[in-house]
Amino acid sequence: MEAYFLDFANLLLRWLHVIAAVAWIGESIYFVMLDNGLRPPKAAEDKNKGVFGEMWAVHGGGFYHNQKYASAPEKLPEDLHWSFWKAYTTWLSGFGLFVLLYMANPSFYLVNPNSSWEWAANLTGWQANVVALLFLLGGWVVYNEMCKRISPNMERDGILSLGVAVLMVVVAYLSTHIFAGRAAFLLTGAVMATAMSANVFFWIIPGQRRMVKAMKAGETPNPIDGKRGKQRSVHNTYFTLPVVLLMLSNHYSFTYTHELSWLIMVLFIFAGALIRQFFVLMHAGHTKPAYPAAGVALILVAVWIGAPSSNNGVATASTESPSVSEEAAATGDAASGGETVAAGDALGEIHAIMEKRCVSCHAQNPEHEGFAAAPAGVSLETEDQLLRQATQVKQVIASGYMPLGNLTQMTDEERQRVAGWTP
Repeated sequence: MEAYFLDFANLLLRWLHVIAAVAWIGESIYFVMLDNGLRPPKAAEDKNKGVFGEMWAVHGGGFYHNQKYASAPEKLPEDLHWSFWKAYTTWLSGFGLFVLLYMANPSFYLVNPNSSWEWAANLTGWQANVVALLFLLGGWVVYNEMCKRISPNMERDGILSLGVAVLMVVVAYLSTHIFAGRAAFLLTGAVMATAMSANVFFWIIPGQRRMVKAMKAGETPNPIDGKRGKQRSVHNTYFTLPVVLLMLSNHYSFTYTHELSWLIMVLFIFAGALIRQFFVLMHAGHTKPAYPAAGVALILVAVWIGAPSSNNGVATASTESPSVSEEAAATGDAASGGETVAAGDALGEIHAIMEKRCVSCHAQNPEHEGFAAAPAGVSLETEDQLLRQATQVKQVIASGYMPLGNLTQMTDEERQRVAGWTP
């Protein structure tokens, strides 16, 4: 019953997270589009009162006239709209999910026993939790210091963008070597999401408050606040598509089980940023198809890298634990006998391995106390269920990703038998 209530809390928190994220990202994309789509005002009256740009739009049967002021308008309304709670709610609900799903079972979800770094492979649960929190905090601190030191006056934003790109490569590499694959992708996305929310909390909103305060006092706002707010807002818009993809990636094991998962992650991050750049420029009146073409090219490279290799018709996934899957791929058999396991002869044997190593979780009513239902809806209680999930089962077991943390102590021989099985 406890697992059921935890699952229900997970559902409600995830629902809140998605709603808040959609609202925040939608509003962010809209304002970037609006800012880039502004045109010089045509009316002399608007020019005289300091209007910098305007946009006319039609939506939902109505007409809208948006205007942006180059400096302070003569008077600010009391009901000025602010955009920040969506950002805070997205981050808080996302962090709550991370605590509920990952930090509550760190040995299961965070620790990477197959890490090539001995200290990471030997982390205890509480140590993995501490490292994960430090990883999130460290990502924000490094990014923030880069912004302050490389382009403090927003005059070297091009160089800063290159620096942030290098930072994300480093974050992706470190995450995949420290944490279990699915957690690595999630934490890399969380580093960017944390930077996005922190940009709003520490820079964008405080700067806007100072500007509003100065304007209400009849003073001239410090232009650096507006420039810095725009700088961080632009960073946020380029983070958006990669973050969404990384948060979805935990449903697709081919991304995070590959031995070059960090490179696949980097390619997706850069592809998302390039595709976003196309829309940013398009809204400014510049159509540059080279950007989405480059983004698609990077995705195709990721597809090529992540594609499973094959030997004698037996597909094998790339691995986080090379010694196991490489041996299975090289031999193409289930054991040292050298013959590929036949479907009719092997099904009962493979299902016996499932019952011994997997069914404690992957069942309609799991015995493992952490689950109220079969994880990802994958139940392996019967041979028919195993056959329906055969491709996915072979992939995640050959890669070493499942069983998570190898809590059920699946042997190398058992893993090779599953990897070499021909359904």
